[in-house]
Amino acid sequence: MEIGGYIEFERYHKGMLHEEALKLNCGRNALAYLLEAKKIRAIAMPKFMCDSCDRVLKQYHVSVRYYSIGLDFKLVNFDLLDNEWLYVVNFYGQLSNDYIQELKNKYDRIIVDEAQAYFQLPIEGVDTLYTCRKFFGVSDGALLYTDTQLDRELPQDESFDRMRFLLGRFERTASEFYSEYVDNNRLFEKEQLKKMSKLTENLLRGIDYDMVKNKRKENFLYLHEKLGNDNKLALTVPDGAFMYPMYIENGDEIRKFLQAEKIYIPTLWPSVFERCDKDEPEYDMARNILPLPVDQRYDIDDMKKIVYTLIHREGERLVYGCKEDR
Repeated sequence: MEIGGYIEFERYHKGMLHEEALKLNCGRNALAYLLEAKKIRAIAMPKFMCDSCDRVLKQYHVSVRYYSIGLDFKLVNFDLLDNEWLYVVNFYGQLSNDYIQELKNKYDRIIVDEAQAYFQLPIEGVDTLYTCRKFFGVSDGALLYTDTQLDRELPQDESFDRMRFLLGRFERTASEFYSEYVDNNRLFEKEQLKKMSKLTENLLRGIDYDMVKNKRKENFLYLHEKLGNDNKLALTVPDGAFMYPMYIENGDEIRKFLQAEKIYIPTLWPSVFERCDKDEPEYDMARNILPLPVDQRYDIDDMKKIVYTLIHREGERLVYGCKEDR
């Protein structure tokens, strides 16, 4: 043990949301943990999903079957096969725990992905995973609730070499470090199953979770008040919302316009365009849902800017029923 020398990164001691969960290095490896621990060999996944889990499923030789969802993000007419597990994604936090409990009662073998609903608490007895970097300024990290433990010791991850894009954006602009952000995402395609790094856990202990939850909800509510009448989605308001999903005609075109105005709106599931035919609902949803930012970096003035930019383009009104408020 070293004593003295220069002072390292500050250590935080606050309580951590999901303290009792298993602390792992990334979301897809939380799935890998379950595949290995529960010896899962067949799984049903939503069509409306990215391909981030594909490598893990292939690595564990898991057969995959895809199911459809509706505009409410719920399953559509689906029967689970023998020995098959159901992978449920809580898109934008729109699936209530009551609905998830119904799925548990009906199918039993379910895994709930709360990557977009960090503040929604798990249901006892339901395998549930959370991804940290979608909600907070960390480069990695995931949390897993399960009643099955691996019988091997996991190595611990290290994050110090992945932090440059986060530190860079803190002092400069996102565009300067975007390529490094993309590179960091690609790292997890080959990253092995590990424990969460000490650095990531430390950062998660420095967060004011109540502030984050309330700020995200407040921003979501504002956008919903202004844009809800023109949104094809009938949304509920989740605690600590991930993003505000604005489903609109010509969403792809509007996304490009917003980007030119330095309002960055991702296409979250590009692999859907390969998995689905153009006449399938998921194809249109992936193309035209605009995930508008509502996170803790922003306040109502920022939401007003998003709304104003959405409804004006060289004098043209893009969203016709939207309530304007500057």
